Amino acid sequence: MTLPTRDDLIDLVYHEARVIDEGRFDEWLELWAADSYYWMPLDYQQEDPKNMTSLMYEDAFLRKLRVERLKGLRTFSQKPKSRCSHVLNRPSVEAFDPKAGEFVTRTAVHYVETRLDDQFLLAATVHHHFEMVEDELKIRLKRVDLLNCDAAFGNIQLFI
Repeated sequence: MTLPTRDDLIDLVYHEARVIDEGRFDEWLELWAADSYYWMPLDYQQEDPKNMTSLMYEDAFLRKLRVERLKGLRTFSQKPKSRCSHVLNRPSVEAFDPKAGEFVTRTAVHYVETRLDDQFLLAATVHHHFEMVEDELKIRLKRVDLLNCDAAFGNIQLFI
């Protein structure tokens, strides 16, 4: 079994942001482990995604459903399509324990999403939790803590 390096974790964080920015959402879906979650808490320092309301808590089914909607010909809210850009600080490796299979990164992110004349900026801290699946590094949990998580939001169409 080939174990990941710290650079492998960091490279995957950058790669994930790039495939989102380039609209390669099917490729993005392949980066995830089968039993994984994309979580955006509603409250500052929220600990529980299941018994508290979150902005997003998406499993594989919901992520795929959102990607299918983004690709849909009849998705009129996506004509023209939304676009985004991630600006990432270099991820720090917060946990690196190959024996326990624990790999966690932390990244400060500025995210811009645009469609037509509308553009908005979000700042976030993102924690990626990875696991090895058949010698391949996969995302097990992506937690996106928005700096202004308690603000009123319009629709966030894409993935931070």
